[in-house]
Amino acid sequence: MDDKFSHLTEEGELTMVDVGTKEQTQRLAMARGEVVLSAKTLDLLMAKALPKGDVLATAKIAGIMAAKKTAELIPLCHGLNLSYVDLRFAVDVQRQRIVIDSEIRCTDRTGAEMEALMAVQMAAMTIYDMCKAVQKDIVIGPCRLIHKSGGRGGTYDAMPDEDTE
Repeated sequence: MDDKFSHLTEEGELTMVDVGTKEQTQRLAMARGEVVLSAKTLDLLMAKALPKGDVLATAKIAGIMAAKKTAELIPLCHGLNLSYVDLRFAVDVQRQRIVIDSEIRCTDRTGAEMEALMAVQMAAMTIYDMCKAVQKDIVIGPCRLIHKSGGRGGTYDAMPDEDTE
C-alpha cells in the first residue's frame, strides 16, 4: 500500500486527484450502519404510525439522493455516474435497532465508497428526523464500509462484527 497521501501535492497543498488516465472499471461499494431506537419508537415505526409517515421509505429516498450528491458535499470527491443505488433496512427488534445497508454500483475511474457511506448516514439521519417527535435520544451507531471491489485497489471485505452483522 502506498503511504503517500493522494490529496496532497509535494508541497503539502490540497489537490484533487487526477483520475483522467485511470481505466474505467466496474465498481461496487457497500456500507452498513445502524440506528438504535426505544421499543416504543420501533413499534410505531413498524406500524407506520409515526407522525411524519413511512420512515423507512423516506429514509431510502434520502439515502439514494445523498449518494447522488456526495461530490457536492465532500471536498475533493469526484462525481460519479452511478448506475445503481439501493438501501435495505433490517429491523432488529431484540436489539432495538434498524440496520441500514447500502449498495452502490458504477463504471468509473474511482471508487464509490464515499457514496455508500453517505447513503447510510443520510438514511440514518432521516430516520432520526422522522422519529424525533416521539424520541430525542436516538443513537446513530457505527457506520462502516463492508465491501468494495473494482479498480487498482482490488477487493476489500470488512471482518464480520457481531454487533453489526
